[in-house]
Amino acid sequence: MYFGLSEEQEFFQETISRFLEGESTIDAIRNFTHGNNSDFPESIHSGLLELGINGLIIPEEYGGLEQDLLSAAAVSETLGAGVAISPFIGSYVMAPYAIIKAGSETQRDKYLKGIVEGSVRFGVGLTEFVASREGAKITIESKKANGRALFVFDANNATHFLLCDSSGQLFIIDAKAKGLDIIELTTVDKTSSFVELIIKDVEIDRLVNQSNHQDITQRVVDLGRLLIAADSLGASQVMINKSVSYSKERKQFGRVIGSFQAVKHMCAEMTANLEPCYSLIWYTAHCMDHIPKESHLMASHCKAHVSEVASSIAKTATEVHGGMGFTDELGLHYWFKRIGMNRQLLGGVDTVREEAANSQGF
Repeated sequence: MYFGLSEEQEFFQETISRFLEGESTIDAIRNFTHGNNSDFPESIHSGLLELGINGLIIPEEYGGLEQDLLSAAAVSETLGAGVAISPFIGSYVMAPYAIIKAGSETQRDKYLKGIVEGSVRFGVGLTEFVASREGAKITIESKKANGRALFVFDANNATHFLLCDSSGQLFIIDAKAKGLDIIELTTVDKTSSFVELIIKDVEIDRLVNQSNHQDITQRVVDLGRLLIAADSLGASQVMINKSVSYSKERKQFGRVIGSFQAVKHMCAEMTANLEPCYSLIWYTAHCMDHIPKESHLMASHCKAHVSEVASSIAKTATEVHGGMGFTDELGLHYWFKRIGMNRQLLGGVDTVREEAANSQGF
């Protein structure tokens, strides 16, 4: 039995990769992060929309491609490899997944078609459900919400936001709603967008088909964790590839550094640690679609383990490059910072491992 990506999924990855290699170069990313070319993210986003990433998991009846979650993980891996400055995980997977699972037919028709057409883009903020903070509670009363939502991601030019209260009740608010204050956040990862929402008597569109709030919201969170892990996987693979290439070119004492045993071991160890992460992500995606009783545990393991491995690779790859690894000219730090931000998003390693332990009754 073959277990891996299909030819169609690999072709989709290659198509996205070629686009990013041509349009989202290190020079272009550097130029944007230095405050120039503010239109760059939207130009990349528009190109990715033409490739169909927005309708990937949406059913065909709403105009989507109706692919499985393994396809979504494959796309997320490729976007991480290209450090793409474009929303995907929240806007085009978590939000439509939540609407498919918990939305009414009217909500599906409105939002899913809007996502496919490109007129609807979601930011997602589920921090309160994952790891609530003091003073950031969201309450719902009489179809209106009040409170704060922290670290809402995929927020750049979002038309709507998918949020939840402390009980796990999912709801949607319009980005232009009266009483909503959007505060842009600056993080170390300049390739991602985050905002904080101040919510004061904002009208909400509650996802109505939630017999058990926490179960559905947990599945949405688990899906996000899977895709974040896939994003880090792609970024890690690129850092390894760059380390190997650099070690074949950089010379010290009249020899390429790749001939030194210490450097060989560093590259080999990174590769050996990352390789099992592919099957871990693939199996987690399979569970999300076909073995729901295992999906929470696998998503927790996946997010925690890949985060640890990716962080180690980011550190080691930088060491292989020596002083050059820290320079803006090389641009290795874009992958390094992406991995670091992914490690904390939707729950850090300790938080996620505690959830995995609790799910097994430990």
